[in-house]
Amino acid sequence: MKNLTKAPRNRTIDITTEEKLITQQKLHKLTKNTSVEEITNKTINQDLFEAVNFLPENFVDLLFIDPPYNLTKTFNSTIFKESNDLAYETWLNSWLTKIIKTLKKTASIYVCCDWKSSAPVYNVLKKHFIVRNRITWEREKGRGSKTNWKNCTEDIWFATNSNDYYFNPEAVKLKKKVIAPYKDEVGKPKDWETDSGGKYRLTYPSNIWTDITIPFWSMPENTEHPTQKPEKLIAKIILASSKPGDFVFDPFLGTGTTSVTAKKLGRKYFGIEIDEYYCLLAEKRLGLADKDSKIQGYSDNVFWERNSHNI
Repeated sequence: MKNLTKAPRNRTIDITTEEKLITQQKLHKLTKNTSVEEITNKTINQDLFEAVNFLPENFVDLLFIDPPYNLTKTFNSTIFKESNDLAYETWLNSWLTKIIKTLKKTASIYVCCDWKSSAPVYNVLKKHFIVRNRITWEREKGRGSKTNWKNCTEDIWFATNSNDYYFNPEAVKLKKKVIAPYKDEVGKPKDWETDSGGKYRLTYPSNIWTDITIPFWSMPENTEHPTQKPEKLIAKIILASSKPGDFVFDPFLGTGTTSVTAKKLGRKYFGIEIDEYYCLLAEKRLGLADKDSKIQGYSDNVFWERNSHNI
C-alpha cells in the first residue's frame, strides 16, 4: 500500500493503507454456485480456475479477455512464465473451455495478445468460436531496440459464439481531421464538416487502430499495472459489440479497466482477478467513475484521433 507524496501532475491511482481496509470489504470470493444477480457489478478476488466453477450459465453478452501474454512477466505478486506455443495453447484452452458456459449464444468475444501469442490465441479461438477479424492497434510506447524493429503494436482477435450477434459500427466512428477538404461542383463540403476545432470527417472503424494513447503518469486512469489497457480501447469494443444494459465479463480484470469502462457506458459488469492489490485499485476506480464518467479521447459520441481532443 502506498502513502508516498507524488509529483503535482502525477495522477497515478494507488491505494493507501487506510483505503485498503475499507475497499477490501467490497471484494468477493465465490465458494458456491451463484446467480447472475449475485455477481452483477462485482469484483472477484480469486484464482480464475477456482471461481469459474461457481459461475452461472448463459449470461454474458460480451467477453473481453486480456490474458498474460506468452512471455515472462511480473504482475505485482504473480509471475507468468514464458512457454512454447503448444504449452501456451494448452493453457489458454484449459480455462477458456470452462468460460464458454457463461456465454449467451449471441455473445461476442475479444482476446488480446502480442505478435508472439497471436497465432496460439487464434488456434484456440477457432476451435470454439467463429473468428471474424483481427484488430491491430498501435501501442506507441517505449524507447525502441537497437537489434530489432521496435514493437509498438498488439492484436485483439474478434470472434462470436454464433452467426447471431450484435455489432454497431455507428457507435464507434472516428473523428479525423481532413487533410484535403474536397468540395462538390456547387462548392459544398464533400463528406466533411467544420466545427470550432477545424475541418473533420466521421469515418467508419477499421481493424487498424492508431488513435489509442497508452495510460501514463499524468492521466487520471493510470495505475501501476505493467500492461494496463486504455479505457478508450475497451470503450470501442463495448460500444461496438454490446447494448446498454448488456453484461460484460473480464476474467483477467487487472486493475479494472473493463469494469470501469462498462460502468461509464451503462453496461453491467463482472471481473475476476487473482491479485488483491489490483482488485483494490479496480474498486477505487469504480468509485471514481461515479464522480467522473469521461473517457479520454471519446466525446460527443465519437472517438477522436490521438492527441486531437483534450478530454
